[in-house]
Amino acid sequence: MQRLYDFLRRHPTWVDGFWAVFLFGITVVSGAVQQETEGVDHPVAAIPVALLLSLVIALRRRVPERMLLLAIGIGVAQLVLDVETMPADFALLVITYTVAATGARWASRLALGVGLCAAPLAQLRWPEDESSALGTVAIMIFTTVPFALAWVLGDSIRTRRAYFAQLEERASRLEKEREAQAKVAVAAERARIARELHDVVAHNVSVMVVQADGAAYVLDAAPDQAKQALETISSTGRQALAEMRRLLGVLRTGEHQESGEYVPQPDVEQIDDLVQQCRTSGLPVDFKVEGTPRPLPSGVELTAYRIVQEALTNTRKHGGPNAGASVRLVYFDDGLGLLVEDDGKGAPHELYEDGGVDGQGHGLIGMRERVGMVGGTLDAGPRPGGGFRISALLPLKPAH
Repeated sequence: MQRLYDFLRRHPTWVDGFWAVFLFGITVVSGAVQQETEGVDHPVAAIPVALLLSLVIALRRRVPERMLLLAIGIGVAQLVLDVETMPADFALLVITYTVAATGARWASRLALGVGLCAAPLAQLRWPEDESSALGTVAIMIFTTVPFALAWVLGDSIRTRRAYFAQLEERASRLEKEREAQAKVAVAAERARIARELHDVVAHNVSVMVVQADGAAYVLDAAPDQAKQALETISSTGRQALAEMRRLLGVLRTGEHQESGEYVPQPDVEQIDDLVQQCRTSGLPVDFKVEGTPRPLPSGVELTAYRIVQEALTNTRKHGGPNAGASVRLVYFDDGLGLLVEDDGKGAPHELYEDGGVDGQGHGLIGMRERVGMVGGTLDAGPRPGGGFRISALLPLKPAH
């Protein structure tokens, strides 16, 4: 049945053609029966009129305006040639509905006017025998109502289709706008990450310069200190190269530093200060460090700090008045793990997608960009029983 229904929807003209043949057959049979039982001879023009009215049914959805004009012409011909009403005249009702639903506005108004005049003209042309004036008026009204109902039904369907089309167009526009906003947010976040990593690299290079100057100064007097300075330069240089590799592929938007002085970005050690600030603002935060703390690449430390910062900001925004949070920092052999949870009343996932610490929105998008820059993984979503959880794993070695 579903295949048959789909086939009929794909071929509406075939369906209309079937009903046209069916209507023409009923008209011919009813005329023959009436001629046999009542001895009434129908005009010769009755068959062509019925055939043309059936054609109106067959082509009503392909060319509704033309079929309306053809139906009006056939109706006038019936009045002139004295071809009484027949089952094929049902096509006038059908074309009135079709034009009101899908035709042009002028055709819809014309169909309404003709439909309201058709029944009274037919009653005046072929009045009922032994019918009073009041009865004639009643018959006119009764036969006019179907035309009015057909037009009202068709016009209401037109209005409904237009409403749904407007909703679909609005939904499509909103989806495109949302995608555009997400792309803008990603681009802005990448630019900010690039700027921060640029500062990290610049800071490392400045450290290398200072150590190199110190090594040159004590090279003869204190060789051990010079060796230690050279080792520091080597380690710092490797970190700077790693950060520069992460920086490649990130597009900067042309924004420049407002100050010529390069300063180091927040690191893991400052997470404790961040937690203290949240506690001071009224958000209870449980902070624990597991594993053995050790020096980390600057990009990893910056990413960890920003993830905790944005997660705690989302908790303050969406967690509710009695929300609490917990932060776990885990040092693995080959990576740094982060787990930030809250037990607040929570908010829809889309709301967290729009949260951010910088007022720019799209907080989780920014987190994913940051984690992707260092080759890590991020998992974020609602907790069972309420609240929100953000889990990240940041590798200590850059991905090649």
